[in-house]
Amino acid sequence: MIYDAEARLWLLSTPSSSYAVRLGPDDAPYNAHWGRPLTIEQARTLPPDREELPAEGGERFGAASLQIRYGDAVRGVEWRHLGHDIHGEPGGGQLAIRMADRHYPLEITLHYRVRPGSDAVERWTRLRNAGTEPITILRCDSAAWTAPPREDYRMTHVVGDWGREFQLRRGPVPEAETVLTSRRGHSGHQVNPWLMIDAGDAAEDHGEVWSAALAWSGSWRMTLGRGQDGRAGWTGGFGHEGLTWRLGPGEELETPVFTGMYAPDGFGGTSRRWHDHIRRHVLPAPDRVRPVIYNSWEATEFDISETQQMELAERAAGVGVELFVMDDAWFGGRTGEHAGLGDWWPNPDRFPNGLTPLIDHVKRLGMRFGIWVEPESVNPDSDLHRAHPEWVLHQPNRARTEMREQLLLDFSRSDVAEWAHGWLDDLLTRNDISFLKWDMNRPFTEAGDDVWIPYIRNVYAVMDRLRADHPDLLIEGCASGGGRADLGMLARTDQIWTSDNTDALQRVAIQHGYTQIYPACTMGAWVTDSPNRISARLSPVRYRFHVAMAGALGIGGDLLTWSEGDLRWAAMLTEQYKQIRPIVHGGRMYRLGDCAVQYTRGPETVVFVWQPTALRRTTSPVLLKALDPDGLYRDEETGALHHGAVLMSHGLPRLLPFDTMSELVRLTQVAHS
Repeated sequence: MIYDAEARLWLLSTPSSSYAVRLGPDDAPYNAHWGRPLTIEQARTLPPDREELPAEGGERFGAASLQIRYGDAVRGVEWRHLGHDIHGEPGGGQLAIRMADRHYPLEITLHYRVRPGSDAVERWTRLRNAGTEPITILRCDSAAWTAPPREDYRMTHVVGDWGREFQLRRGPVPEAETVLTSRRGHSGHQVNPWLMIDAGDAAEDHGEVWSAALAWSGSWRMTLGRGQDGRAGWTGGFGHEGLTWRLGPGEELETPVFTGMYAPDGFGGTSRRWHDHIRRHVLPAPDRVRPVIYNSWEATEFDISETQQMELAERAAGVGVELFVMDDAWFGGRTGEHAGLGDWWPNPDRFPNGLTPLIDHVKRLGMRFGIWVEPESVNPDSDLHRAHPEWVLHQPNRARTEMREQLLLDFSRSDVAEWAHGWLDDLLTRNDISFLKWDMNRPFTEAGDDVWIPYIRNVYAVMDRLRADHPDLLIEGCASGGGRADLGMLARTDQIWTSDNTDALQRVAIQHGYTQIYPACTMGAWVTDSPNRISARLSPVRYRFHVAMAGALGIGGDLLTWSEGDLRWAAMLTEQYKQIRPIVHGGRMYRLGDCAVQYTRGPETVVFVWQPTALRRTTSPVLLKALDPDGLYRDEETGALHHGAVLMSHGLPRLLPFDTMSELVRLTQVAHS
């Protein structure tokens, strides 16, 4: 980080980009550059462009990042620069630009951080009421991002719903404003809190792409604007329209991190930069091996017993599973959706001696044990709700909305958060549990303005405390599938349950969208029964495994009904997955079209190829990427040798028979010709 006092200019540099901020004549902070690397001398020639955090007021008519109402009903901000602080570190550093309003006692600090070896620029905002009267915050975004002038713009994002999350969409940036948002209290199935912009000419391997992702697991909003001058930029942060926050005297509000990424090498380069950044600087335990999981839900739903779980564990161990997870209905009076949530002790009819006999059985089989929890919800028919009805999210004179026969606990309350941490910590302390599947199955209702932010922060705090007290614990984040996948949740979990839809064909598209930003090691993917319970589609066990092996492999079918042939396939493919897991989880990902993906780590490369359907077949070769053109590569299954240049120019032939639908190829570079 470099500061030029004469130009009032700050230059942040990453391995492949530069980001420049400078003050205008009005003291407001402006973006001057976000793109290819510049020297301080080059950046000095650039004038202020668009505001770093556009405030309401004056000649500003676009979407405001910062909207303030003071006690006398005056709105807006007039900037006054107070100073800055730079804290350097090798290859990175932090910058804080300290600002204030010219008349009112509001202090505004713009924070920036760059990390060693990462092209990400992390930004967030802190407000402080330095006066004696309360201030109302109508909107406070983490950051605004400015795309440089181009003839045209295109936006990339994902859309979806339950069971069809992360559907990639790419199209023109319309004039005026486009809002991406979740008003549900979680980051959402319908859209995910990230956005990419390009000039309409980027492709997988070339072209400039600007992107940003928000580290927040609650409601959020991004507003993409294209003004009368044709320029595009966007602003984003927590909350959604209509929410306000009261900032009392001496109080502060700090926003979540909004991370931006510039890539000069297309959408593929963008994804790899995000994957590298998340693995190195976001995940709490990036080098931890994600175990092969078996989850009992689809085999049992609510009808479970100790004997049945033991039988499933025996089958799971037989196919090479490393961690057995018991899902819903193990606790309280939970025999269906209508009762028991909130009563977190083993159901005495189903587990008369507690969890110990099952856990001991699982461990004797050579596996670790995990369990499903939903700490944020409660059934009205539960001991917890009867004891503490006031703990439920509610408002006076308003009905309490039930969804899925459940209500939502008010995690913005410190007593609720303490209760949740207490029973979770006790569960983990009393039992040898290695893994929590933390689910959240309903949106917010009857939530006041003062709930939305502290609720999510208390969820984070409980997770953070559990990880600190149980350092070997793995956590999978889940919200009815992929409803809470974001950088905030990934900072506290090891993986995300990507979707409740485990149909292999539809999962190819879901995983294609998920990995635009998030790395494969975080992408929970199950092999389940055929026909699939959602789509009723039949698919070969090999195809189901090949799709799931491109992420963090799990098995979720009813293994007690699988044929001996399918069980043998499962054991063989699980063992193969363990061999390639370091490459898939730690390697660099290259998309080879919509239905093929390559992972490369050092001399090793893994390629997955999936046919769209058994009836619509693709015969074109799969051209590999990023190999040594002078290298010689051995196919580890056939022993055949391939030249790197040939694999990249002529590719792997698609010789899939009609009953196969998928292929996995593992290559090792054995020579440099």
